Amino acid sequence: MNVDDLAGQHGRTDSIPSRLVDSLIEHGCLDLLMETARARLDWSCARAAAQSLCAQGTFEKAWTVVEPFAAAGWQPAVRAGADVLLRWGRTSQALQLARPAAGDTAAHDAWRDYAEVLVEAGMVDEAIDALARRPRDERTLWTLVTVTEGRGRDERVLELLTPIAEAFRRDPQQPEVRHLGDALSAHARVLERAGRVDEAIRLRATDAAANRGWSAEHDYATLLARHGRIAELRELATGPARSTVVRPFVEALEALGRSAEAEAHLRSLIDTDEYPTGYESELLELLIRQGRFDDAVQAVEHTFDDLYDGNLLQPALILLAEQGQHDRALKLTEGRSPEFLAENDAFWLRSNRWWLMGESGRCREAIAEIDALPPDEVDDRELTIAWLLAQDGQVDEAIARVRPLSGTRAATELAGLLVRQGRFAEAIAVIPDAAAQREEQRCFWMRWEERDKAAADGDGRSVDARVCSLDDDRGAVRDMRPGKGGGQERTDGPWPCCRRPSGQNGMSTPQK
Repeated sequence: MNVDDLAGQHGRTDSIPSRLVDSLIEHGCLDLLMETARARLDWSCARAAAQSLCAQGTFEKAWTVVEPFAAAGWQPAVRAGADVLLRWGRTSQALQLARPAAGDTAAHDAWRDYAEVLVEAGMVDEAIDALARRPRDERTLWTLVTVTEGRGRDERVLELLTPIAEAFRRDPQQPEVRHLGDALSAHARVLERAGRVDEAIRLRATDAAANRGWSAEHDYATLLARHGRIAELRELATGPARSTVVRPFVEALEALGRSAEAEAHLRSLIDTDEYPTGYESELLELLIRQGRFDDAVQAVEHTFDDLYDGNLLQPALILLAEQGQHDRALKLTEGRSPEFLAENDAFWLRSNRWWLMGESGRCREAIAEIDALPPDEVDDRELTIAWLLAQDGQVDEAIARVRPLSGTRAATELAGLLVRQGRFAEAIAVIPDAAAQREEQRCFWMRWEERDKAAADGDGRSVDARVCSLDDDRGAVRDMRPGKGGGQERTDGPWPCCRRPSGQNGMSTPQK
């Protein structure tokens, strides 16, 4: 066992997929996970097994599971091992394990974990001392803030943070503080929890006005929202920063039972703004949260055939599906313009349609649609049909579709189906070992680089048509909804050019 191998597993490659491990835990397969952790040196199995054993109070056995991983010096395993030892009552051993072996040259995460272990051992002042000796950087500042929350040391933390925040406010370009743009947020957070809310609001107001630090306006707005300062928040929400603070304002009004006021504010912005897509997205979400599904669709349906970024069809599908409105969402895929279908049907729309049909009990109809298309026009054709078969209760037929397929993703889908049938050991066995997964990933990146080079050479192949990463194949997708910070990782909805979320049957819902 070595750190590099474990680090590869931590990146969600070279290991048993976490969603399969979670499913096995739910089925009580603790002994199987312990054996897999030992035989395959698999961290995901070891971590889950240790957590379950601790929940049962069998700490010695939990330590036996994680000790070989912690002994390798890999930081996530070191932290997990320290947690087990703390719960076991072996505080000295936990502190010895967590103490950074490299001293001051150790990485930030080692010192962060050590501080957290000190706090959990009741040594809060020692944790503050350890962090105070570290070089000033934003990660250390936020670790200091988070590990001391609720520990009665706010005034001492402020003694450390206040000089830094004041220096940044005087001159953000000073060499000793110019890399600490988040120090103002950290300082305000501790002031707030120390009960000095008015002082925190006053300081953040001046920071926002001067545009000091990172996300000053948004942080100021969320601070106002947490304390119901609607008048100040409204002033922000109707000024130049309105696009930045619209969500905190809307959510604050909603929390106070003033949803009608929030809706009116959004509609006013939509009517007057040259680029209203972000506000339309917020209105869509607000109305969906209220259960006003028809009103939500009506508010944004004029965008559904838009060929550009203002199209809110897919967010509407996802939000409706999250509320169990699969049939209603499915209807929105019908009647789209020929121009829109030409741009989007093969790319993402029909895959979303098949997913919604599967969730609506129309699996056989969806399969018929797929069968009517040329096989080479449907990405992941066999996996898509297998998911629909499983949704329809035909698990044996789904297994027969998936078993001949190669690759880690197909193996993961097969394992999920086997778990449904109680074939737990077989489910583990079909997952390729670490070496095979690493080789698959190496080949994937080689193909990716070849496509990049081919596109750069102008052979006509679109880089946008590239397949998603292996990490996405294992259940992660990207949140591309307007206003959601495209590129964030999600596991709860289908998105264009990405894999679909895990279904209750343990499989991922299909791509296109």
